Amino acid sequence: MKKRIILAPILIILGLPTLSFANSRQLVEFPEMMRDHMLENMRDHLLALTKIQQHLALEEYEKAATVAENRLGMSSLDGHSASHMARFMPAAMQQIGTQMHKAASRFAIIVQEGGLEGSTPKIAEGLAGVMQQFVACHSSYRVHP
Repeated sequence: MKKRIILAPILIILGLPTLSFANSRQLVEFPEMMRDHMLENMRDHLLALTKIQQHLALEEYEKAATVAENRLGMSSLDGHSASHMARFMPAAMQQIGTQMHKAASRFAIIVQEGGLEGSTPKIAEGLAGVMQQFVACHSSYRVHP
């Protein structure tokens, strides 16, 4: 069951269309410094997802919840300069970002409440909810010409 939690995001990413992917996405233009900061944030999101999966595999539910909330959840917004960057984003992109942060906070609660009870399906569903927002954003928008 634990292997399914780890494999689900990989299968989602590999299932994305690749040929027309980059050309069909809307370009969102940021000042170069802000674009670099956003890319750094996105890389940190991937690292956070990796840490979450590692903690889940080791049944370290509190640690997984802490990473989810502090690096992806609503508590992470100030550290990501989200309000400063939002003015450059289309409204739909802002909404996806907000939904991702909310999904991460919901996931943290699910892990805290369900971890000790062995509620693997709920945990996997919560993590998939976070990943769905990443997929929605990355399949719709790009920051490089």
